Amino acid sequence: MQSRRKFIKNAGIFSAGLLALQTEAFGFNSNTFPFPLKDFVSKRPPVAERKFTSKAIEAAIVRVKKQIANPELAWIFENCFPNTLDTTVDFEIIDGKPDTYVITGDIDAMWLRDSTAQIWPYIPFVKEDPKLAELVKGVINRQAKCILLDPYANAFYKDFTKESEWKNDLTKMQPGIHERKWEIDSLCYPVRLAHGYWKETGDISLFDAKWKEAMLLILQTFKEQQRMDGKGGPYSFQRQTAWATDGVPLGGYGYPVKPCGLIVSTFRPSDDSTLFGYLIPSNMFAIEILGYLIEIFSLPALKDNDLVAKATKLRDEVQNGLNEHGIINHPKFGKIIAFEVNGYGSFHMMDDANVPSLLSLPYLGAIAPNDPLYLNTRKVVLSENNPFFYKGKAGEGIGGPHTGVDTIWPMSIVLRAITSVDEKEIKACISNLIKTNADTGFMHESFHKDDVNKFTRKWFAWANTLFGEMIVHTSMHYPQILKDKNI
Repeated sequence: MQSRRKFIKNAGIFSAGLLALQTEAFGFNSNTFPFPLKDFVSKRPPVAERKFTSKAIEAAIVRVKKQIANPELAWIFENCFPNTLDTTVDFEIIDGKPDTYVITGDIDAMWLRDSTAQIWPYIPFVKEDPKLAELVKGVINRQAKCILLDPYANAFYKDFTKESEWKNDLTKMQPGIHERKWEIDSLCYPVRLAHGYWKETGDISLFDAKWKEAMLLILQTFKEQQRMDGKGGPYSFQRQTAWATDGVPLGGYGYPVKPCGLIVSTFRPSDDSTLFGYLIPSNMFAIEILGYLIEIFSLPALKDNDLVAKATKLRDEVQNGLNEHGIINHPKFGKIIAFEVNGYGSFHMMDDANVPSLLSLPYLGAIAPNDPLYLNTRKVVLSENNPFFYKGKAGEGIGGPHTGVDTIWPMSIVLRAITSVDEKEIKACISNLIKTNADTGFMHESFHKDDVNKFTRKWFAWANTLFGEMIVHTSMHYPQILKDKNI
């Protein structure tokens, strides 16, 4: 078994939209591209080897490709957008209910965060495709099972009897858990997915007793990690490792925080440990999804006044903590959102590429993209005032400790484009992302700021599918950008 920092595997070969044209390459002339595209050989698996095929997604690929004038961009889009479905999903019916296990790509484990993020771009298409809707419901069901196994774990196996390579971590490891890093967002993402599916379809059948039990456990875990009694709560984590960000100081509880209503996140969505326990982007995400729970359990068919009261009280406490401690005065930029705080007045100013991040907050619905507070914060994180913002010969963007200095995550460039309202900026991001594929046809975890050929993770489905989502988003809101073949 390999760790998240290891084991790179190539994604497969081939593309459905072009199989319909009975060709193995883009070597044809079309109305979309009035010149041969023979250099761009599809990297999707053959149809028979794909894990799942959605008619709605295949139709979307064909439709969006017709809007793209740049052949390399069209090639990358067609490889990336269906990558989660092509290569990472395992769907079956268990006890009469759909169940979908979703790996990240090159690691055979299911992260609650990644699995939601990988599936999320397909939510707008579920009404068109009942099979796709069942697949998504399967992810929601599987996530509930994982939360009920251990709400503090971030990654799980399909087989709940399987033991992890991290079984000797100093935390309450048990079979079925790949890794047990407590991250607020791990419990936010499943709510986002379920709420998004319901809003798209109106289907409340997924909100069954098991799912509700998982939601109650989320509320309990958030409450525990507010640490209002000044103690560490039931969770601690230590690992024997030379990698500093995989360890947690002071007996595995982290540096002290002052109770203020905010929720402690021992790790970031990058799976790196926090410096100060109150990770603000994740707390803002929690505020957003607590609102979703209030909305769901206020429905007449699901009404639960007690659960709504608990979620409302918790949301108000986190919001008050955010208002008091999460907004800081930057000496150069004025009021901005902090990355991490401890409740004692200390703050950590940076941003990380992984989501939730400060940059990604509008994407998660946590703040409006034109909010002055967000725009001010955005200026900071996309500048030299963010220690993990890099600019080099290969491009510019945000990285993080997870892959080391001078590495940029394509994910950060994608989120910069999705959260931008500036056409020039969006175009520049897409142009940069085309270069970062390094002739592989896919996105990667990270690349060196001066050399796109020095990249990590050849098969990282979250980045691939997110890139596809960004192109779909652009096709809807800024179609003129995609019409430029010189992008």
